[in-house]
Amino acid sequence: MVAHRTDPYELLIADDDPGFRETVRSVFEPHARLVEASCGEEAIEIVRQGSIDLVLLDIHMPHLSGIETLRVVKAMRESLPCIVLSAGLTEQLQQEAHVAQAQAVLKKPVTLRQLIGSVCQALELAYGDHDVIRWLPG
Repeated sequence: MVAHRTDPYELLIADDDPGFRETVRSVFEPHARLVEASCGEEAIEIVRQGSIDLVLLDIHMPHLSGIETLRVVKAMRESLPCIVLSAGLTEQLQQEAHVAQAQAVLKKPVTLRQLIGSVCQALELAYGDHDVIRWLPG
């Protein structure tokens, strides 16, 4: 049995689009703590230093791609759930994300229902928290 969680989950949004980060923030706050990164390098450093519970990761970012970032994050914390998003999602990118152990792969523009559902499912699977829905909107 999983202990009843009393604190909110901490989610990392790694996306070079500040508008998308703001949209995600507006959906999940105040139900979860949000940390933002605008590139893969920042995301890796945040995961290394913090207590992140889930990563939302854009595939197309400058310098280090989302797939490369995902590989590094999973090498550091294999069990950390990561959801990959992309407007330019191809079958090849989707396959690469799954091979790199993405929990889910979503095509932008993503609906709020898809995003919330994927986050809830990933948190429930990773932490065994069947009450996760109470932490999230919708």
